[in-house]
Amino acid sequence: HSNQLRQARAMGDYLIVGVHTDEEIAKHKGPPVFTQEERYKMVQAIKWVDEIAPGAPYVTTLETLDKYNCDFCVHGDDITLTVDGKDTYEEVKTAGRYRECKRTQGVSTTDLVGRMLLMTKAHHSNIDEDLDYRKHTDNFGKGPKGHSPWTGVSQFLQTSQKIIQFASGKEPQPGDTIIYVAGAFDLFHIGHVDFLEKVHQLAEKPYIIAGLHFDQEVNRYKGKNYPIMNIHERTLSVLACRYVSEVVIGAPYAVTADLLDHFRVTLVCHGMTEVVPDKDGSDPYEEPKRRGIFQLVDSGSNLTTDLIVQRIIKNRSAF
Repeated sequence: HSNQLRQARAMGDYLIVGVHTDEEIAKHKGPPVFTQEERYKMVQAIKWVDEIAPGAPYVTTLETLDKYNCDFCVHGDDITLTVDGKDTYEEVKTAGRYRECKRTQGVSTTDLVGRMLLMTKAHHSNIDEDLDYRKHTDNFGKGPKGHSPWTGVSQFLQTSQKIIQFASGKEPQPGDTIIYVAGAFDLFHIGHVDFLEKVHQLAEKPYIIAGLHFDQEVNRYKGKNYPIMNIHERTLSVLACRYVSEVVIGAPYAVTADLLDHFRVTLVCHGMTEVVPDKDGSDPYEEPKRRGIFQLVDSGSNLTTDLIVQRIIKNRSAF
């Protein structure tokens, strides 16, 4: 989605993104994973988006384009059909007010949902008591592709070009407060956005560096089938967020003196989620705490990657 919005924004000067309601999506595609409020907020947090149009109709008409003073609309090169099989962009195509962008190969909502449904039985020890969950996960890990060591079935291929396109390219400026946050940022979602927004508000000129742990590290502290998105997908998802200036790909789990000095970090933040000790049992935030630059930040959101997976499992038949 971020890549589509990036391409669309490059075609013009101002990007308005129409986001459908839950009702509209349920009618044409099946139940959405996120609520409309979550989706409105999520899209607004993507750095190429200037404005959102909540409750946008599923079929884009000239009337909608005129209502928002849009010259044209943009969609991916995969055709979308209404419930009765009509091209949803027919009217705007005929009027010559349609542009197309390339779909990102190897990643889609359907693909991610598939990865979540492929999670094996031993996964999610924290909700081990959920029998309904156990019963169904059993059926999913059995496909031919269900056996990758970390992220199951990702077909996404990273390139340096893609990273450049997503990166802000901005260096920290004198007077910037350099804030470091670290984590998996898996299935980049509204909980992450709320956290980053709160962190962003801590300084007048914040420069946020997000450290992303390698798949293997995430797997160590999160358990069996995490992360769902591999390091490359997670990198682009976080870079697409308007609050993030830079990403460290494969950041060390312990926030070391070297890292803090190298990036001239003024503040290190962590959300309210549990901090798992490092392999040797030590606190990964020991050094920033010793320096007195560590701060816990409450995002006010209770959405977690676990919770998203549970929503998917709950709706699995519909998906």
